[in-house]
Amino acid sequence: MSNELCTLPSHMLRGTEYHSPAREASVFSSCFPSLSAYSGMLFVALKLYVQARLGRCSDLAWMRASEGIFRHLERVGCRIHIEGLEHIGATREACIFVGNHMSTLDAFGLPAIIRPFRPVTPVVKRSLTTMPLFAPIMNSRDPIAVDRENPRADFTTVMEGGLERLNRGISIIVFPQSTRSLTFDPRKFNSIGVKLAKHAGVPIIPMALKTDAWGQGGAVKDLGPIRPEKTVHIRFGAPIHVRGQGKEEQARICDFIQGSLEEWTPGAAR
Repeated sequence: MSNELCTLPSHMLRGTEYHSPAREASVFSSCFPSLSAYSGMLFVALKLYVQARLGRCSDLAWMRASEGIFRHLERVGCRIHIEGLEHIGATREACIFVGNHMSTLDAFGLPAIIRPFRPVTPVVKRSLTTMPLFAPIMNSRDPIAVDRENPRADFTTVMEGGLERLNRGISIIVFPQSTRSLTFDPRKFNSIGVKLAKHAGVPIIPMALKTDAWGQGGAVKDLGPIRPEKTVHIRFGAPIHVRGQGKEEQARICDFIQGSLEEWTPGAAR
């Protein structure tokens, strides 16, 4: 695959991995990386918002906007490494992508990587479907929205909504942690993805994400500092088919994430 993610449309990302090309950020981007990145991302978001309001937020538009997020991160000096792309399209049937959740980039960046291979929609917190700017965009994606207040109700929502979308050939992105975290604790990584995969009879593709280059904010959690000195790592594993009760598969997913994070940042997993 070409190393020019910044200039190639996402549907051309067909190799096994991607690594950002070496480039120097402009003086302005070097001095003000957050301001530079967010100003570019705002333009991307506003364009997609208008398309969504007009009923034109297609999969292609969503994918290109997601690609734009990576482009603006690279322009301020962030290095991005993506591995295991061959696993995304390794199965014919719809599947469930299960990964750790570290930053806002997880939700905004994955469409550029996954959608070229298969239709996909995320499980999201319901607030993202009501926020003024993101609501039209997110709702156009037919996401599975959960409240994160009643675990039993959320479980039912994911199981029923997930099965309905999987039956339509739409894969699901699930972050089983209750909230974003810079560390990975298997004890707080619930098995909702494994349970849905077992219920629907579809495979799981594990994801390991190190995306703390996009930090968490204070007043606005989604808009934290952009730190170009931190490398973005995204890795996909081979499909996992659930047998039995799913405990072994849950352990394999956790081991995949934990091992990847330890490789990228020793001590990040615990």
